[in-house]
Amino acid sequence: METHVLGFPRIGTNRELKKALESYWKGTSKKEDLFACENALKERHWWFQRDQGLSMVTVGDFSFYDQMLDTTCLLGMIPQRFQTVTDELELDRYFRMARGDAAANIPAMEMTKWFDSNYHYLVPEFTPGMTIRRSSDKLVRDTVHALSREFRAKPVLIGPLTYISLGMEYSGVDRWQYLDAIVDVYCSVLAELAPYCIWIQIDEPILCTDLPQQVRELFAPVYRKLKQAAGNAKLLLATYFGSLDENLTTALETGCDGLHLDLVRGRRQLDQVLDLLPATTILSAGLVDGRNIWKNNLRQSKEVIEQLTSRIGSDRIMVASSCSLLHVPVDLLQERRLAPGIKDRMAFAVQKCREVAVLAAIAEGEHEPLLRENDQLFSEQCNDTGILRREVRERAAAVNESMLTRTSPYPVRKQRQDAWLQLPLLPTTTIGSFPQTTTIRSIRNSYHKGTLAEAAYRSFIQSEIRSAVEQQERLGLDVLVHGESERNDMVEYFGQQLDGFCFMENGWVQSYGSRCVKPPVIYGDVARPAPMTVDWISYTQSLTAKPVKGMLTGPVTILNWSFVRNDLPRAEVCKQIALAIRDEVADLEKAGIGIIQVDEAALREGMPLRQKDAERYLRWAVDCFRLTVGGAADSTQIHTHMCYSKFNAIMPWIIEMDADVISIEASRSKMELLSAFRQYHYPNEIGPGIYDIHSPRVPEEEELVALIRLALQVIPPERLWINPDCGLKTRQWPETLASLRNLVTAAHQIRLELTAGASSGTFPAVAPPATGQTITAVGADI
Repeated sequence: METHVLGFPRIGTNRELKKALESYWKGTSKKEDLFACENALKERHWWFQRDQGLSMVTVGDFSFYDQMLDTTCLLGMIPQRFQTVTDELELDRYFRMARGDAAANIPAMEMTKWFDSNYHYLVPEFTPGMTIRRSSDKLVRDTVHALSREFRAKPVLIGPLTYISLGMEYSGVDRWQYLDAIVDVYCSVLAELAPYCIWIQIDEPILCTDLPQQVRELFAPVYRKLKQAAGNAKLLLATYFGSLDENLTTALETGCDGLHLDLVRGRRQLDQVLDLLPATTILSAGLVDGRNIWKNNLRQSKEVIEQLTSRIGSDRIMVASSCSLLHVPVDLLQERRLAPGIKDRMAFAVQKCREVAVLAAIAEGEHEPLLRENDQLFSEQCNDTGILRREVRERAAAVNESMLTRTSPYPVRKQRQDAWLQLPLLPTTTIGSFPQTTTIRSIRNSYHKGTLAEAAYRSFIQSEIRSAVEQQERLGLDVLVHGESERNDMVEYFGQQLDGFCFMENGWVQSYGSRCVKPPVIYGDVARPAPMTVDWISYTQSLTAKPVKGMLTGPVTILNWSFVRNDLPRAEVCKQIALAIRDEVADLEKAGIGIIQVDEAALREGMPLRQKDAERYLRWAVDCFRLTVGGAADSTQIHTHMCYSKFNAIMPWIIEMDADVISIEASRSKMELLSAFRQYHYPNEIGPGIYDIHSPRVPEEEELVALIRLALQVIPPERLWINPDCGLKTRQWPETLASLRNLVTAAHQIRLELTAGASSGTFPAVAPPATGQTITAVGADI
């Protein structure tokens, strides 16, 4: 049997790519150094795959920033605003597209979540007058490079229909008008790759979503052209993150030589696929989970392979990961502090490559000792008292509807909150975090290693909090935050103080570009042994007469940004976390904190890709948020924050969350996201982010004023808050202060105009978006 994975992590075992990128961006290294890092990592990752027993290595999955952005460059679809600099390096323009250009005041391309994962991609832009032409031979060069090192290469491309479906189109443009030109570029690439390859993988995960009929009808004619261009090379149509369901016929009609199925998230589709699979089609079985860090249940996977063998024969089976291993850490061998009982249950990317090879070997012969060892592992997990805690299960079972509801409706709560807050129109605040300087990270690291005494550490953090408060008061912000200098990560910080969590030293995964996160691991029942934030927030409030927000991460976000146990339904795990955070809300109230923000940045991304599955998820996810804040007093103002969400599909559920204030990402889309809030007449308060914190550029005051005016078209001034898109931990202090200064000034200007307008009966005019174009659609509704 052929064995392969759909992709491998890019960042390197020790985050070499992150370090090389950031050094290049700072100007402390040259492009030659970056290219050397690229080549070293690609070769190392190919060696990992072959050494673990895979018959093919994946080529084309490496990227300096994002594979969707690479495809944009392959197609020559460079937005006009990045074509203004003459004689610039292609590499530098690539990074300007991803990160924006602070000096030239050019905003980056929009970024959003890759399906229901925590990975972000750069959204393609379809604008009037675009010229599509092949502009890169990188994939061909990489394939030749792999072959020169005697690897059996399997190139991978993001499929043209997924690429177009996930794009953004502007007024007067139909993205599908560019389909033929885009397919022509793909045909050119496939024709050039064909002499080198047995298999070429084309990813079309969009097939695991609810596709419009007109898009489904495009697959067969598009893939006829691609098949013809590929000649004797075989095309593997890769689908993942769910089941094909009604799109199965569409996938089979492409005529691809192989079909990859995600049999971790889409196990239910197997019987239907086997009934309809053409006799000449190879089936790639994605049995090893590419989205989680737990070992494969070899016995169960063996049974699936036996089912496949009995139906279609072993010569028509490939064994694979369910999706790219981009979503898991690189190598478990880097973890030296995990408890053996937990570590023994884990597998990272390198180990998952081995699992794929082992499954093929098991299917072809007897490996009963290996199977028995694996069986014992799963049996011990079921009987581990460190995993199952009876008091936690009983408390979760006792949750009732009354615990999910605030005492009074929002209009009553608003009166009571306004009475003590006394905030001006358009109150200004930030989302929570301030820049995490090298000094902060170094001090925190020393403390956690035990080389810095607790008293010295607390004194340092208090000094950082004092400085953050002083900066905010000088800026004139209305609602302050403590800056989160004590927190390494908004999820990890809480997980470190909750039972049922464990943590990795080097379990990094890529979120976007050089941004890596180290998700906590939920391995057992969750409980809060002690308050987690009360001391720091209370200290902050003691420094100022202005209100300070208590900053918490919500249960759904903690769940979705962690590696979650797979022996208990996710809804039950989330309920346990909600009860723990509910206790923290109560303790903050007792300490006199009257504004509490419970971030649910990841609510949308955890939603299943199929509408028929989404309702069940949203029901328990929203209930868990309501359980977290349901005990808060009317006078306590509950905030929440969401980022990079397509709100239209979930707007009724956001309303049902009943937060007093919601802040959202909105600046990159020029407030386009607010259309959902207009359509559904959102009843509570909203803070649409008016500057993009993922780019180092400082937004000009006039730009922010224009965005506030756009927001006022949708949100009444008495319910509008002014804030950045997200937390500021990844930024530097100079740009942060400059941006916030402009934000406050812009808010004051509009506040004065509103006050004058109220007196005269007129209100400020609304300026158009800065680009002069209107976004009419962004991506598929997934």
